[in-house]
Amino acid sequence: MATSLFRLVMTAETTTTTTSNPAVEKYFYKFNSAHRTSGTITIPAANFTDDSGNTMTGNLTTISTDNGYYLLTVNGQIQQSSLFTVGANGSQIVITQASTVPVSAPITLAVNNFAPNSTSTTTVTT
Repeated sequence: MATSLFRLVMTAETTTTTTSNPAVEKYFYKFNSAHRTSGTITIPAANFTDDSGNTMTGNLTTISTDNGYYLLTVNGQIQQSSLFTVGANGSQIVITQASTVPVSAPITLAVNNFAPNSTSTTTVTT
């Protein structure tokens, strides 16, 4: 009898379920001209209020690496991410090219983080 390769023959089906688990924090501030220097606005975290209206006593939440993003609105207009930075530890927000922002304009920062979780089940039938 000649040598031959035997192969295992089977059927398998995999089902994967993924949940995104979003966590959104929003922070609010009314612009005070004391925070503008040469067209740049620097807002310390303690000047923001949270979604419940409480004044911040610590730093702002920062985004998770590769699983989060910021949205900043100034006077109701969403801003390009290249125009602002959030301090590495959430201690402040710096907005550049902000010489025309009017006093008392609302500034809102939304911090969107995700903690995705996936589970898979594989069923093998012969």
